[in-house]
Amino acid sequence: MSKLVQGTYAAIITPRKLDGKINQQKLRSWLTFLVEMGIQGFAINGATGEFCLVAEDEFRPLMETVADALRGKVPFLAGIGAAASTTAVRLGQIAHDAGARGLLLPMPYFFPYAQDDLSSFCRSVAGQLDSPVLLYNLPQFTSGLEPATSHALICECENIVGIKDSSGSLETLRLLTEESPDACRIVGNDGVLASALQEGLADGVISGVACVLPELIVKIMEARTVSKPTSELLALSRKLEIFIEQLDKLPTPWGIKLIAEARGLAQAAFPFPLSMRREEQARELSEWFTRNGAMLGCESA
Repeated sequence: MSKLVQGTYAAIITPRKLDGKINQQKLRSWLTFLVEMGIQGFAINGATGEFCLVAEDEFRPLMETVADALRGKVPFLAGIGAAASTTAVRLGQIAHDAGARGLLLPMPYFFPYAQDDLSSFCRSVAGQLDSPVLLYNLPQFTSGLEPATSHALICECENIVGIKDSSGSLETLRLLTEESPDACRIVGNDGVLASALQEGLADGVISGVACVLPELIVKIMEARTVSKPTSELLALSRKLEIFIEQLDKLPTPWGIKLIAEARGLAQAAFPFPLSMRREEQARELSEWFTRNGAMLGCESA
């Protein structure tokens, strides 16, 4: 059975102008660039896309712009993160109408919730939507899904077909591999991508790093192996580790924006002014990338 997501997807930034409006032109050209670099699909409005900053009245034109830019060449998934199930359902219906292949469902944010709360939320949202849904485990910003909760939802809800696990743990993917091999198993944390590939736990990746370093993530996916890692995979994975070490000095979307600016993809725009310390870190990251981009395998954008 064909899985909803396979291969290399990029979790793309939602580029904005300095006035805060979504930069539709840059979004189009960015998507085109990534397709040309071998990216096989996109996740729009996820954590990398700062979904908590995307207002409802921005969501429909965002979906329509992506659909028009891609024109069916590659698929896209839409994040429908919200604090309430009613909002998530509205976003899911808009994304479905725009042509999203599937939906990414993060857990409700802001308050901490118990596992039965998360189960009720997911069942309610998925039950009101016609699209296939991937659970989106994002414990850095929302209540985390335990492996048993994710497994039960995938087994019991017809249109919950798998998970994008961004936790940095492989326990849920291991459970699905053992108990529900037909489930879609997606790595959402670049830091554990190589380990997941070595264990044969992933059908694909939705990568924030691929948003700005598609060459590196595509090569890692092409070098995938099970059990004993190849020398090529080890070498590529070390480059990814080095990049993540630099990226982690800033909030991830901010760092990705700075790399995108360095590659000429879009101007870096932040949700509020940077402190002096952050400005210095931003300069250091940009300068580091200028010196090391070739080592990472980057071509000109």
